[in-house]
Amino acid sequence: MKRALIIQHLDHDHPGRFLDWFAEDGIVPDYCRVFEGQQIPSLANYDLMFVLGGSQDTWQEAEFPYLTMEKGAIREWVWDRAKPYFGVCLGHQLLATALGGEVAPAAQGEVGLFDVEVSEHQFFAGLSASQKVMQWHHAEVKRVPQSGQILASSKLCAVQALAIEGHALSTQFHCEFSPQTVAGWASIPSYLASLDEENGPRAYERLRDACWPVMPEMNRNTRIIWENFKRSSGLA
Repeated sequence: MKRALIIQHLDHDHPGRFLDWFAEDGIVPDYCRVFEGQQIPSLANYDLMFVLGGSQDTWQEAEFPYLTMEKGAIREWVWDRAKPYFGVCLGHQLLATALGGEVAPAAQGEVGLFDVEVSEHQFFAGLSASQKVMQWHHAEVKRVPQSGQILASSKLCAVQALAIEGHALSTQFHCEFSPQTVAGWASIPSYLASLDEENGPRAYERLRDACWPVMPEMNRNTRIIWENFKRSSGLA
């Protein structure tokens, strides 16, 4: 069995649809809840690092000191060990800053269902050029790090996906969100309140109704990305 280190920044957050594929591929997830004070363990026994999103910003080390620890672990994992890394949202931004890139507030945040344009990189082989994705962010990568390659962009955000050589991939969009993820928000008052604050009353219902019909397509597309990532990174 392989093991994945899942770095978690918020309660109730998880790798979503990727968990099904972890089970199929014999990858056991171990969670590190850094926001509760858990220390990142030795990386020696892991095969994959998967870094989730969060409400924190990459530059808030004073408020969230664990971000310094986390960036150091990402740098060791991606540069020193050159092992498979997958990051989403904050995990995408942390990859960029850990390796010397820059993240700053976005001119306009994206919360909801949006279109992104993707490149022909090996990680996205087999995808159509335009993709429907789920977004929830107010910061963005402004400068990619050394050896970083931009793989996707949107009208509001130039760096929607980032690759470091053939073993690290991150997405600003939430490719992990599954029907179960979205349905679960209905029982989390703080998530509902945040969506209302962003997009007006009953924002959750509108987002659910908009994304539900395209969830099967998003699942197929993310599965293609996952299979490409496994082959390219050596995880398969």
